[in-house]
Amino acid sequence: MGLEDDPFDWRTTKDGQVLVSRGGRVVTTVRGPAASRLLGRLAQASEDDAQQLLARVTGNYRRGNERRG
Repeated sequence: MGLEDDPFDWRTTKDGQVLVSRGGRVVTTVRGPAASRLLGRLAQASEDDAQQLLARVTGNYRRGNERRG
């Protein structure tokens, strides 16, 4: 189950917050200057790069040290 099967989604609020969701549930909210930086990066990113950015913002990405079963 990867980003292709279950991608992140995001939306902005009126006050500039970025709500990042996955599977229909909000997993994190980015506020302030970090939200502005994220929106700038998302505007220039391809779909794959945007998914990687959103994964990093949520802390939900592989670090290379996970064991495989």
